[in-house]
Amino acid sequence: MTAACPRIALVLAFAALTTRMAAAQPVSVQGQVSTWFTLNDTSPSTPSAGVRYVPTLSLARQLPESRLIDGEISVNAYGFGESPGWHDLDATGRLKPYRVWARFKTTRFEGRVGLQKINFGSALLLRPLRWFDSVDPRDPLQITDGVYGLLVREYLPRNFTVWAWGLYGNERLKGPELSPTRARTPEYGGRFQAPLFKGEIAVTTHHRRADLSKGFATAGAGDDPLARESRYGLDGKWDVGIGLWFEGAVNHQTRPAFAAADSGALTVGADYTFGLGNGLHVLAEYFVQQTPRELPGETVRTRFSAASLNYPLGLLDSLSAILYIDTTRADVYRFVNWQRTYDSWQFYFMGFWNPRQLAIVSQSPSTEARSLLSGKGLQIMAVFNHGAGKNRNPKQIDHATSVR
Repeated sequence: MTAACPRIALVLAFAALTTRMAAAQPVSVQGQVSTWFTLNDTSPSTPSAGVRYVPTLSLARQLPESRLIDGEISVNAYGFGESPGWHDLDATGRLKPYRVWARFKTTRFEGRVGLQKINFGSALLLRPLRWFDSVDPRDPLQITDGVYGLLVREYLPRNFTVWAWGLYGNERLKGPELSPTRARTPEYGGRFQAPLFKGEIAVTTHHRRADLSKGFATAGAGDDPLARESRYGLDGKWDVGIGLWFEGAVNHQTRPAFAAADSGALTVGADYTFGLGNGLHVLAEYFVQQTPRELPGETVRTRFSAASLNYPLGLLDSLSAILYIDTTRADVYRFVNWQRTYDSWQFYFMGFWNPRQLAIVSQSPSTEARSLLSGKGLQIMAVFNHGAGKNRNPKQIDHATSVR
């Protein structure tokens, strides 16, 4: 059986479910169309443009005793073209599933199966617990691939929450991974959240078998490239007049006849809204990561500082900026965004000034192939939302599937 088989079975099962539910419940159809133009100062200059459409079919059926069955299916269809030096257009396009899931929910339990977005943690700009997504904080649409799996959550009294998940068929790199999961191998993990003072604290774990012969870190694969990988996370967030949080993760890899390879990352952050004009929101985070070198006993330490500013100019306009400082390499990443919002339309005018060799997650909303935010440049984007969710913020395209 290949990894595609459970995916096909999932789509067929969801189709059967939607057919039965649609007979008794109207189906909600909505979608998001976005188009963009980007220009940067790479040598030669590389103008690029693209269009994306994410149609979404949603349905729900209310059951007795506050129980609910609902589901969603959406696809990601995009075309993208770039022209190095303003000539020789190179165009590509793709159509693929974006979300395909079904859920059963009660007042204290929910179980969701399918292609879904799973994310968690307290950090916002520099996230050690970005295990299953590749969201770039600078992307207005927050586009990211999902994962195939089963997620269950139990809401206990006094605001305790238990999560558990199992993933299968996710053989591409996800989150911060340098090596993919071994083909036809399940992954599993869980999370426990508990209230603590004026906030909450949580512990998270995830386990898989990594194939070191694929991906970006193949040099040390050797004759036995399969490694057992266990991730452990701890995060918390509190409101003490200002928002305070931390988020840390440790990654432990073991292989027979090899020394264990451990890496870790920690972020601390704070935010506050100043009473200036319409309200200036300021957020800052500091991140440190330690990863092993190829030689036993040697490590590489990376440090980043980040800050974001957001100021509403009025009912229709807002201005935001994000700054990253790589203190290890002495590099600075700058990003500004002016947004105008109407009922169904959003317009973004973005400028960036970054190193040409990027060391942070910088996936552009326009393409999966590479980032377009290298060097200095600008990006203009127009977004149209139609259907039942046309008045929503485009950042909430995954509001029903995100567990952050």
